[in-house]
Amino acid sequence: KMPLHVRTWTCRCGITHDRDVNAAKNLLAAGLAAAACGDGVRPQRSTPGGQSSMKQEPRRATAGIPRL
Repeated sequence: KMPLHVRTWTCRCGITHDRDVNAAKNLLAAGLAAAACGDGVRPQRSTPGGQSSMKQEPRRATAGIPRL
């Protein structure tokens, strides 16, 4: 357990880690995982379009794919 006043640390491999950057990476990963599953992180609520995240149609990934 590390006290909160320690903001950076160096692990055994020699890399220095920043606690805030690590937390941001973890939050991003959790958000991307929730988005990939089609669910929100918060309890279900209505969206501006009136549909919950579970009822939305998936979008096609077309970025970078040339049209024939």
